[in-house]
Amino acid sequence: MTQGDTPRVTLKLATSLDGKIALANGLSKWITGPESRAEVHKMRAAHEAILTGIGTILADDPEFTARTEPPAERQPDLLVLDRQGRMPMGAKVFGEPTRQVVMRASPDMAAAMAGYQSVMIEAGAQIAASALRADLVDRIEWFRAPLVLGGDGLPVFAELGLESLDNAPMFRRTGLTARGADIQESYERVR
Repeated sequence: MTQGDTPRVTLKLATSLDGKIALANGLSKWITGPESRAEVHKMRAAHEAILTGIGTILADDPEFTARTEPPAERQPDLLVLDRQGRMPMGAKVFGEPTRQVVMRASPDMAAAMAGYQSVMIEAGAQIAASALRADLVDRIEWFRAPLVLGGDGLPVFAELGLESLDNAPMFRRTGLTARGADIQESYERVR
């Protein structure tokens, strides 16, 4: 695919220092602090759509809105990958009347993002890894909290199936910003 075929994709990650997104029991609210969360709201407002998976919806029941000051002019559309139709109709994502929630049964992320110029992925380890394997990620915004969850914590990425370091997706750090007690690292894809 050429750059014109797909939107500019930002993968947003929020982890502990050791790259964990949750405790072994799934508890993850809130790993990062209020300054990081405020920045994420600004990032959401700057994208046309947010892509997530049904697992994130079922685990956290997030709103996925851009709560900024002043209020965002429009809310990003929400693209939910849900192959088995498990989306609860009472989910908080349906509480924002000014945005569109689009259900995608297809696991093809590129097809799910078609028609958008900018998409931010906020999802679990499986979708994050799938986006990297499909070479869809242009930018990573990684928020790290100053805590360690250990080896039994849930990792930020699922398996990539790499057999050589030469095949690992490469990124170049373009920014490092303190967000309260957290650190935000910005990376651009090296192609």
